[in-house]
Amino acid sequence: MSQLFPGEVFANTADFDHGIRQLLPRYDEMLDVITRCLPTTSRYILELGCGTGEVSLKILERCPDAHIVALDYSPRMLQFAQDKIAAAGYAPRWTGIQADFGDWAIHPEKFNIGSEFDACVSSLAIHHLQDEMKLQVFQQISASLGQNGCFWNADPILPESPALAEIYQAAREEWTRQQGTDLAAIRAKVGTSNQQGYSSQDQLATLATHLQMLTQAGFKTVAVPWKYYGLAVFGGWL
Repeated sequence: MSQLFPGEVFANTADFDHGIRQLLPRYDEMLDVITRCLPTTSRYILELGCGTGEVSLKILERCPDAHIVALDYSPRMLQFAQDKIAAAGYAPRWTGIQADFGDWAIHPEKFNIGSEFDACVSSLAIHHLQDEMKLQVFQQISASLGQNGCFWNADPILPESPALAEIYQAAREEWTRQQGTDLAAIRAKVGTSNQQGYSSQDQLATLATHLQMLTQAGFKTVAVPWKYYGLAVFGGWL
């Protein structure tokens, strides 16, 4: 298997967009919820871990005045996203920066990306951080948002019990069968990953733990606009 950064998942980056839709139930619905949680008038948006650019693309389509600053530590994912955004005609409204957002959370002065963002988004990225770093990231997001700014994250969550873990696993297996494949076939395309920067293999936390950390980081209102078995969209407003 190919050696990957945590979050790259597939040995071939071109397999990601199709493969992740086979692997994660209701992937597009999950990303659409993030997009709908942002005011259409949003102008300055930060994305942490942009991956192949799917969330960026949805936001740029929905928010006509938005400019996105996107951080990702994977050069091949960042290039893939940049090409996708350019092909859609949105290149002037998107800035990709190769950076570890864990490093940004600890040393924001190194990156000079500014603050007063209207919103911050992330998907399938923060769950690679240990809980202490998740809180650090949430605190830096809070510090980087303007008044009434919001943050929305889509991530897998830790089941609260062994029984729920079995239920969540069964739901994923059923989903892959509905896509005409199975987990074994998908995993044959998956590479192996070791720690990269502040990220490592899945470091899941319960939904309750995430909401507590967001409150601790300064978000006055926290919410869960979407949840499907072991996947959730959660966040809030300052």
